[in-house]
Parts: sequence; C-alpha cells; structure tokens
Amino acid sequence: MLTNNILYVPIGRKTFDLEAGEAYRLQSSEWLNATCAKVIEPNGILTSVEELEAFLQEAKHEKIDTILYQSVTFADGEFMVEILKHRKEPVIVWSVREPSVGGRLRLNSLTGGNSTSNVLRNHNHTFAFVFGNPDEQKLQDKLTKQLKVSRVLAQLNELTIGVVGEHPPGFFFSDTNEQELKEALGVNLYKMDLQKAFKECVELPKEEWLPAIERAEQQVIGLNRSDETVTKFAQFSTYVKKHIEAHDIQAIAVRCWPDFFNDLGAAACSTLSQFTEDGVVSSCESDIHGSVSMFVLQQLSGGKAPYLGDLVHVNEENNSVVFWHCGAGAYSLAREETGATAGVHPNRKLGFTMDFGLKAGGVTIFRVSHTPEGYRLLIMKGEALDSPQHFQGTSVEVALQKDVTETLYEVMNEGFEPHFALVYDDVVEELVELGRMLGIKTEIYGS
Repeated sequence: MLTNNILYVPIGRKTFDLEAGEAYRLQSSEWLNATCAKVIEPNGILTSVEELEAFLQEAKHEKIDTILYQSVTFADGEFMVEILKHRKEPVIVWSVREPSVGGRLRLNSLTGGNSTSNVLRNHNHTFAFVFGNPDEQKLQDKLTKQLKVSRVLAQLNELTIGVVGEHPPGFFFSDTNEQELKEALGVNLYKMDLQKAFKECVELPKEEWLPAIERAEQQVIGLNRSDETVTKFAQFSTYVKKHIEAHDIQAIAVRCWPDFFNDLGAAACSTLSQFTEDGVVSSCESDIHGSVSMFVLQQLSGGKAPYLGDLVHVNEENNSVVFWHCGAGAYSLAREETGATAGVHPNRKLGFTMDFGLKAGGVTIFRVSHTPEGYRLLIMKGEALDSPQHFQGTSVEVALQKDVTETLYEVMNEGFEPHFALVYDDVVEELVELGRMLGIKTEIYGS
C-alpha cells in the first residue's frame, strides 16, 4: 500500500451522463482506498462550485500530499480555480474514457481534463495528467507511479537534514545555498557542531549507548565490542540519534574526515551505515545533496536502503563502472555469501567501518546536482554484477547499457559531483517525472 494521503475530488456536470460517471467514481474510490493510506473524498460527484467549496471546507484541516482531481465529465476551469484558493498541494488530473462511441458524447471527460490542465499551467501550479479507466492495469500502474512522485514532493517539503559539521576542505560540492535549496526542493537544514558532539557523546552513560552496539551485532560480522572504536561509534551514534528524534530529522550529512580520526579516534563509516540501514539516510563528507539524493531513492523504492559512492574504476570488458567508498554501506547491501563484515578505514587504519562488496541486482543511479545555473538531476540505470569485492571498504561493479567510455566522458564533461547514489530498484520513470514536476533539468546517462 502507498503511504499517500490524497484528496480525491470527482467533478461532473448534470448535463452529462452522471449515472455512467458515478460507476467510474465508485470504481475509482474502491481502488484508491485499497491502494493509498488515506483517501478524503465526498459521497458522490461534485456538480457545482458550491458543493466543491463545502467539501473543501470540511477537509480544510486534513493533512494531504496529493490532490487527485477526476474530471468525471467535462467541467470548466472554475472548479480548479476554487481548489487553488484552498489548497497548495500538487495536483493529478485524471480523465476517463468515453463509455460508448457513437451518438451522444456522454462524459467528455478528456476535454475536462484538458481544460483543467490548462488552468493549472497558467497558475504555475505543479500538476500531472493521467488517462484511463480505474479498472485498467496500465492506468493503475501509471497512477501508482505518479502518486509515489507526488508523495516524494511532499516529503521533500517536510525533509530536515541534520548537517553534522562543515564539509572537509576543498569538498565544495558537499556544500549548499540554504535559501536556494529551500526554494528549489523544499528542504531544511539543522546544523550541529561536530566538536561539541565529540565532547558530549563520550560523556553519555553506558546504558544509553550500549544498545547501539547490540543493534550492530545483529548484522555486522566480526564486530569486536571491546574495541575502543566500537565504543566511540556507539557513543556518537547515540548522541546524534537524540537530535534526530528531537528535531524530526530524516537524513544526515556528516563531516567524517579529518576530524573523526584526529579528534574522536574512530571512523564515521559505521555510524552512517547503521543509520542508513535503519531508515535515516546518511552521507559522508557532509554531502548535503548526496543525502537528498539518497532520501529520494529511499522513498521512491519503498524504503530500500540506498548507497553513496565515488565512481573510481572503469572496466571496458564488462562495460561497467565501480562505485566505492571508504567503509560506509547499509548492512543489507552486502553480498549474501559474505554478509556485512567489520573492517578498518583503508587509509587511516581505524575502525570501525564496513568492508564488503555489494550484492548483485538491478539498480538506479541518481544525483541531485547543482551548477551556477541551478539544479539538475542525473539518472543512470544499470545492473550490479555478481563480482567479488574490488577495493577495501565498500564497492559495487555496475554494468551500463550504453558504452561505458562514452558515458564516462559525458558525465565528466558535464562536471557532475563525485558522489553517486544508487538503489536496488528501477525508479527511472519516477525520477524523470520528479524532475519534470520540480521544473529541474533531468539527464539520463548510460541507458
């Protein structure tokens, strides 16, 4: 079931065949209630602006993420104008098929949807259009994807990223303009002082941070609970978790080096891995847009854990690339034959980190990117290969559909950031639609 809360608004005029229209409305309502978390709807087709206004007043305190406007019959633009006076959420316009061809035009739903889409465009209001009957599988699939995108739009407007420390020196791509981020994507930042976190986390009583170790032991192979770096992982994770819960943080971006090694004496990788595994997506090197990218993939895939890595290697023989990072990766991403194994940072030789190759399967690669001209989206589709671990840390080899060398040059010449997010799901269509609804340039590479 989708997590959407929708406002279902079936509109019609009495001069058309409302009996046929009501059959469509009942079918639509049944499917929506079986598919979405919550459906706020009237008892019948709304046939006047006055009826619509009364319904909107009744629903004014309802928290929704999508307005589903069904043009059951033709209706002029005043219905949508009235909705826009009351609500600001994205709209999906739905037109149904004519019940019969020949003779009287009984519904004229398609023209109604056309008229409504025109109103929305001229009001610069975010919307999408779908066409088909409620019992058609193609329509159900299209509407399901559209509802997922609308939900992510709403979630971005509610997203708070916990930024723990400024980005490392020279890692300019990890930074953001807070106002521009808010205006373009709706995302808020909650900033935490990294040095204060180091100082205060080690003062936490053992009974508070010990559960973090017990949690890690459930999935991490070779974890040594007596290792000092494991203790510091638990202390720091527990400290950050308190802020996550207190400030409704859904994602974090953490400055991992050099401070973690020099000042805490441990690696940040384990903290990022466990948070991502448990649903709070976490990027290293304080990469804010990387964290947004992971969050979008997590939500579109139904909660699957995403991965964030550098593009470090090209294998022309397999037409593939390797994504890698020092030691961060959600536990469930590990190859089944090895599991999520504990390790040390490949350069600093401090624990504890993840040390495994990622599992095989279809993946979508994604990046919320920023240039002086504004935001853009990168999308790639690939197949994670069943190949051994390539480098110490976490890594995955992904075969592309398009020539890998050509793709490499395209991505580099466009100057995309080094961090790429990926998830084990095909959400390419949803990402393209997300870019369209956000009004952001979207580029598909390697497909």
